[in-house]
Amino acid sequence: MRALTWQGNSNVRVEDVPDPTIQQPTDAIVRVTSTAICGSDLHLYSVLGAFLHPGDVLGHEFMGIVEEVGPEAAGHLSVGDRVVVPFNISCGHCWMCSRGLFAQCETTQNTKQGKGASLFGYTDLYGAVPGGQAEYVRVPQAQFGPVKVPHEGADERYLYLSDILPTAWQGVKYANVPDGGTLAVMGLGPVGQLAVRSALKLGEASRVIGVDLVPERLEAAKAWGAEVLDLRDVDGGGRDPQKVGEAIREMTGGRGADSVLEAVGMEAHGNPVAHKAISAVAHLPGPLGRPAIEKAGIDRLAALHSSIEAVRRGGTVSVSGVYGGMVDPMPMMTMFDKGIAMRMGQCHVKQWTQELFDVANRSEDLLGLEQLATHRVSLEEAPRMYEVFQKKQDNCLKVVMTP
Repeated sequence: MRALTWQGNSNVRVEDVPDPTIQQPTDAIVRVTSTAICGSDLHLYSVLGAFLHPGDVLGHEFMGIVEEVGPEAAGHLSVGDRVVVPFNISCGHCWMCSRGLFAQCETTQNTKQGKGASLFGYTDLYGAVPGGQAEYVRVPQAQFGPVKVPHEGADERYLYLSDILPTAWQGVKYANVPDGGTLAVMGLGPVGQLAVRSALKLGEASRVIGVDLVPERLEAAKAWGAEVLDLRDVDGGGRDPQKVGEAIREMTGGRGADSVLEAVGMEAHGNPVAHKAISAVAHLPGPLGRPAIEKAGIDRLAALHSSIEAVRRGGTVSVSGVYGGMVDPMPMMTMFDKGIAMRMGQCHVKQWTQELFDVANRSEDLLGLEQLATHRVSLEEAPRMYEVFQKKQDNCLKVVMTP
């Protein structure tokens, strides 16, 4: 089959790889009909290469048709079912899963790496499970994970249930916006856009302020009812968190946002020194790069520090952006003095599946899911689209690919 494989730093290639097979009785094989490039795929493209190997199949946002079912998954799935597959691989019955903490599933947890549940297409840290930017995928724990969706309707109505829609929704929920409150969303990529839409359309916030520096992303958020802050208009171009905090306070009566959702992560704009350090580590060979990331890794923290500055005293910062550093400096004095609460973590996809499926399955496309993608291409064009997406070229917001 054809699949998108990692070959080195900023180097991916579509090539022939062996077809997946049933390996465990809880497996299923899914023929992929749509797959997407996620912002966190860009971390693999340019940052976390030390935990990858040439030939690893990438991708964790995908859906398709069930082609084969293992005997222990047959009670949940049948050949021919149309399914969307959550990016985290969860059993549904362990201690963590029974409490809705599916991203910490103890059946697929990567204890040797000190990490949570396995993820599709996401390095040795998370199980080295081949991903979904491919023609076919082996889906472990298929007795629980895959979500059956109607055979009618466009793939893009359901595709984002795999990751970015529940990630955005969990971020909004974790932000704990009070009644009549204001939510600031730092970063207006795909997750940020869906957070804006979800917060406003599903009644989680009375006022949403979207923060970014990419004009088309700001305009997209504004079109859905958000006020926007263009970081290019802030002193220092958004690189100084204190200036960003001042700008948000000016928009909120001097107090700050009740809640802030940070939807950027380690790819944040700002701090060119940190950018050079991250790039240097990314180019180290695996045996050197892995301990450098695990013991001395740093991130670009402009968005996170700006979130801490922008939230009001006693407010909540919700972190959906992915970070990988181990020695990141945090403004503990400010955090303690302001008395803020913070929630973060990998999305527990199936905790939110039913309520979001009900939204996605309405006759009205309430969240504009079918219009989110700006680029729809074949899988063969994936290498070019990784570069376009990373560099934010051609007004690229979201890429959906068809194998």
